[in-house]
Order: sequence, then C-alpha cells, then structure tokens
Amino acid sequence: MLRRLRETMALQEGGEVKLARIVVDIAANMVAEVCSIYVRRRDESMELAATEGLNPEAVHNTHLARGEGLVGLVAMRAEAVNLPEAREHPSFSYRPETGEEVFHSFLGVPIQRQGRVIGVLTVQNRTQRHYMEEEVEALQIVAMVLAEMIASDQLGSAQAVSRSAGQVVRGVSLSDGVAHGHVVLHVPRVAVDTLIADDIEHETRRLADAIERLRATIDDMLSRGDVARAGEHRDVLEAYRMFAHDRGWIRRMNEAVATGLTAEAAVAKVQNDTRARVVNHTAPFLRERFNDLNDLSNRLLRMLTGRSTAVGEELPDDTVLVAHSMGPAELLDYDQEKIRALILEEGGHASHVAIVARALGVPAVGQADGILNRLDTSDPVVVDAEAGEVHVRPSPDIVSGYKDKERLKAQREARYAKIKNRAARTKDGVEIELHMNAGLLVDLPYLRETGAAGIGLFRTEFQFMIASTFPRPDEQQKMYAEVLDAVGDKPVVFRSLDIGGDKVLPYLRSSHEENPALGWRAIRMALDRPALLRTQFRALMRAAQGREVRVMLPMVSDVSEIQAARELIDKEVRHMVLHGYTLPKRLQLGVMIEVPALVWQLDRLFPLVDFVSVGSNDLLQFLFAADRTNLQVAQRFDPLSYPVLRVLDEIARKAREHEVPVTLCGEMAGSPIEAMALVGIGFRSISMAPSSIGPVKAMIRSLDSSTVEQLLKDALSAEIDDMRKHLEGFAAKYDVEI
Repeated sequence: MLRRLRETMALQEGGEVKLARIVVDIAANMVAEVCSIYVRRRDESMELAATEGLNPEAVHNTHLARGEGLVGLVAMRAEAVNLPEAREHPSFSYRPETGEEVFHSFLGVPIQRQGRVIGVLTVQNRTQRHYMEEEVEALQIVAMVLAEMIASDQLGSAQAVSRSAGQVVRGVSLSDGVAHGHVVLHVPRVAVDTLIADDIEHETRRLADAIERLRATIDDMLSRGDVARAGEHRDVLEAYRMFAHDRGWIRRMNEAVATGLTAEAAVAKVQNDTRARVVNHTAPFLRERFNDLNDLSNRLLRMLTGRSTAVGEELPDDTVLVAHSMGPAELLDYDQEKIRALILEEGGHASHVAIVARALGVPAVGQADGILNRLDTSDPVVVDAEAGEVHVRPSPDIVSGYKDKERLKAQREARYAKIKNRAARTKDGVEIELHMNAGLLVDLPYLRETGAAGIGLFRTEFQFMIASTFPRPDEQQKMYAEVLDAVGDKPVVFRSLDIGGDKVLPYLRSSHEENPALGWRAIRMALDRPALLRTQFRALMRAAQGREVRVMLPMVSDVSEIQAARELIDKEVRHMVLHGYTLPKRLQLGVMIEVPALVWQLDRLFPLVDFVSVGSNDLLQFLFAADRTNLQVAQRFDPLSYPVLRVLDEIARKAREHEVPVTLCGEMAGSPIEAMALVGIGFRSISMAPSSIGPVKAMIRSLDSSTVEQLLKDALSAEIDDMRKHLEGFAAKYDVEI
C-alpha cells in the first residue's frame, strides 16, 4: 500500500485526482468497502474531501461541526477510533446524503501536522469487525503522508481569512517586553517523502549516525555564549540534552525501522504516536516533555533529509516569530540578533520555550488563539508582551506609541546596570537581601554580574538530571567544593536532592504514579532511600573543608521528617570524626515550606531548624489545588490574594518570634509588586532568578518600608479582596518603581 501511495504522490496530477486514487488504493489494500478523507476547514468543521464507497455527490457537500460524529471524535481525541459497530457508539452521527447506513465497522485515524489535527482518514466495512493493530498502524502511516499533502494545500482548498488592519489578539505574557516587526512563520516539520526502506540495516545505521550528530549539535548549542550563562533556562536545556539520550525514544524508532520504514519515516511515526498519547493528558510536565521530544524529532528529521538544523539565515532584521508551539532549542536555532519577539498559539508561563525566551530577553506572548489564521509572512505586527496583546497590521499611530515604550524599557535596563553594586536598601534604611537561584556551575558568574547577596537556592538535583549515571560521591563533592569556592564569603543554600514528580532520573527506577507531583518525591524518596541522602550530606560536608554549609530539605510535610533527616546527618558527622575528616565550621539545616500542612506546625518546626525558605511556587499551587503550569487553571488564582498573604504573614511572624531567618524563593520574589508586598509583610530576604534582581532592587530603593508595612497590616485586617489593585494604587501614590 505504501509503494502504491508513493507512486500516486509522484503523479503530475491535481490534488483531488490524487486523493481519489489514494482512497481507492487504501480501500483495496485493507479489504474495506469504504475509505474516506475528511479535511478540517477554517471554521473548525470537517469536510468530506474524497471517498471510495460512499455517495460521490457527498464530497465537498458533507460537513461535520467541531466534535460532531465519529470523525469529530477522532479529531478531538487526536487518536484512532476502532469500532466493530459504529452505530452503537453515542458519538455516531448519521448523514443520509453519504449512504453509509449499510456499513457497520469503522476505523478512523487523525491526520496531524505540527501537533494539530488537520483531517481524518477513515475506513468502513459492511460486516462487524475489529480492525487489527497492524491495520491501524498502516493507516496511521498513510495519514502522515496525507498531512503533508493537505497542509501544502495541494487540494486548492484554503479559505480566505479576514486580513483587515487594526486587529488585536489577546493571550498571556510569557516574557515581558514590547517589540514591533514583521512576521516569520515557524514551520519546523519536515515532509517525509520516502517511507519504505530498501535496506533495513542501512536505515538503522543512518538513524544511529543522525542521533550521534544530533547530540553533537546540542552540545554545541549549550556552549553558546547567550545560553552558557546561569539561569533557569540552562536547567531546561540540560534536561533537553538528557532527552536526546532517552533509551525508550531511541528503541521505539529502531523498532519502527525494523518493520520496514525508512529512518525518517520511523522518526515521524514515533513522533505521531507520542503526540497521540499525550494530546489529552492534563499533566503539564508531560506536555513539556512531549514538546522537547517533538523538537528533537524535527531536528533529527532535518538531519536525515539533508536539511540544515540552522534556520533563518535570511530573516528580516525585525523578525517576529509566530508558531503553534515550539521547543526550547528551536528558538535558539534562529539568529538571536534578528529576533524581536515570539508569538505562540499554545504555551504557558512555565513552558520550556518561555523560560528560554525570558533568558534571551525576547518578548513573548502565548495562548494567542487563532493567531496563525490572522497573519501571513511579512505582515507588520506589534507585540505587547507586558499586556499579553498582539496588534495585527497596526496603524502608524500604534507603532509610534510602542516605539516610545521600547525606548523607555531600554532606559530602565540602563538604570538597573548602574545600581548593580549598590545596596538593596529602602528609603527609610531597611536592607533587603536579594539572593539568586542557581543549579549548575555555569550559573555562578551571575553572582557577580547581578550583585546578588548570595545564592538563596542551589538546586542540587540538576547535577543528577544531566548525568547518564548516578554521580559518584567524589563527583558530587567536587562540584559542591567548586560552588563554595566561587561564592567566597557569600552564603549559599544547597537544597537536598529534589527528584521525583516531573524530575525523573533515567537511571533510577520508579513506579508509575497517577499524580507524581503529590507522590513519592524529594524528602519522601530520600528518607525511603537513606543512602541517597547520606551520600549527599557526606559530599557536602567534605566539600566544605572547614567552611560553613547550609542544607535545605524540600517537600517536608511533617516535622518528623526533619528529625529523621537530622539523624542521618548526625550519623555522617560521627563517620567523619571517626575517619579523621575535617568537619564544617558550621552545618546549618533548613527546611523549605511548600506543603501547607507545615504552616500549622510552625511552633514545632522553628526550634528544629536554623533557617527556613518559603517555596512560593509549590505552596501557592497546593493552597489553591491549581497547577500553575496548567493553562486552564493557572490564571484562576493571584499570588497577591488575601489567603496567600495571610499564610505568608503567619510564616514571617512566627519566624520573628522564634528568631529564625526566613527567605522566600520562587516567582513571587522576582516580581517587583509582589516583592513589595513581601517587604510589607516582613520578609527581609528573598531569592529569585538572576534577571529579576535589577527590577526588584530598583523597587526597593524607591520604597519606604514602614509605609508599606502599615498598608499591608490595614489591608489584611480589612480583608481587602483586590489586593493587587490596592498595592498598585499605593505604588502610584508614593512613586514606587514597579
């Protein structure tokens, strides 16, 4: 069937003639009385574009609304539907003009391109039968080829879209900033022309060679100056590199080659299979993993087909990239000097590409629904990422206004650079410690570049995530010693191993969990496998060489877990004394407050620890039972809402009572208005991404702490609903730079 399909595609005939031949060939090969192709239209309906077996007059005259019928079910699920008796299914929709009432069995597979269902391919039979797995797989491979044919509009079926000027598309801000420029559509998918392998061993070697070249290009990318520096983006890209070594992904591609597919067809098949598995999954971290694998697959396809992995050599100097979705490395493929902004139909604030965009300083808007249907290549566009808006073909007045806004932003950046080495001190003399978050050795230069007071959160798990095997004790010790050497007399807080959940180590076996974010992770895993924690404690204390060490325990939900960890530390101390090792000058044990249950144990908690850090990201999502990376619920709660500030106020108050230092780590610390609220509550130490230190320091230096403290006290007593608006009014009244 695939050879016949290849011959049909090579014919010098129109798209409709080719489709007519294709449905005949598929029906004959699968011994089906019916084969039909439906194509998605701009109004999201499905139109019957070709058929063998149904009434030919129904072609172009049968339209199914979004989600209607079994065809709509296939499109919505983005997965195959295989039924021995179609009419018994609740989604069955009878259309008399098609003449399909005599058919019983039904098999439909999605036709997908770039993560979007653009059509549906179906077969039907008069008899009741359940199509075999091999038949489903064959139909899915055919759908891959059809996707390229439909997407390239060989059917001549594209419908006109309104191209009027002055439209505004609203989304969400992924990376702050404003920009204006001209549209470049990001189309990463490579058409696979050759599906059938003539020599399976040759295709296996081609795949292996391409994977090795892929890994080499990723290593080269990570050595680039604009991403080699510190930050959360670096952690994302290191994890991305880990996916290129994923044994399961490589095994599935080799198995596809063994069935007779070419190397590129095998890559595309595994890519589609993965998409079908995750398309309806609600876990955001699984979707991000798919985006990374999707990106890797596209890069691998370009290598196998002889295309360069670099893109955009002829980009305009004011490029605004527009895409349905994008992986973190794909953005780096473009010439960064020419990229002015990024617009995505999908993507949330915590998506990997958003993290990289923020690191590069590229303004980005996500969840801009329908933007691809409103824009053409070279269209002028203004991106207001601060407001989450895209102005399509803007008027000269709008462009002029945003140019002024861009100039103001550049002036602010220059001011941040001037205060880098000045104290983060309020107008009334209260000093706030601004620390940075880090996770790898390459992050450490940021300590000097930003003027940070220290490292408030060093994520030790990233060393484990980028390694192919479990890091040996001497490797851990070497890294911790290098961190301590680099920070000098500034403090650094090492968070103990926080794995599990979405941080999976490929070499560490773990059982499947329905909700891994609330499952066996962090301190829970460490206490169940005490050798992990003891090895890390030993490496940290030996690395200190007489210096102070601060260790923080993550995901603690009960004080008994602190006591258990303390016992493990005591065992390591006794071991070091017994064997003559130099003990740290001081070992401070802290805990991360991110599980709400710990808030009601503060009086028992503080006597057991030397310091605490509030993990605002997890604490907030657990408080509201709303995953901050889930696009459907992420905007439903505000970090400045009354419940959040009450909880944080209680933690800060109890810390003062017990005279235990408290720091807040997380996205709240990096937002000037939210950091202002933290100062008002009583936090005197906060830790954030390095890029946030400049804006937060500027805010602090324009703030009177006693005034904002009184404001927060009064607001919490009055239980004000819109706390954010209240704080914005305060900042405007007292000229606080937010």
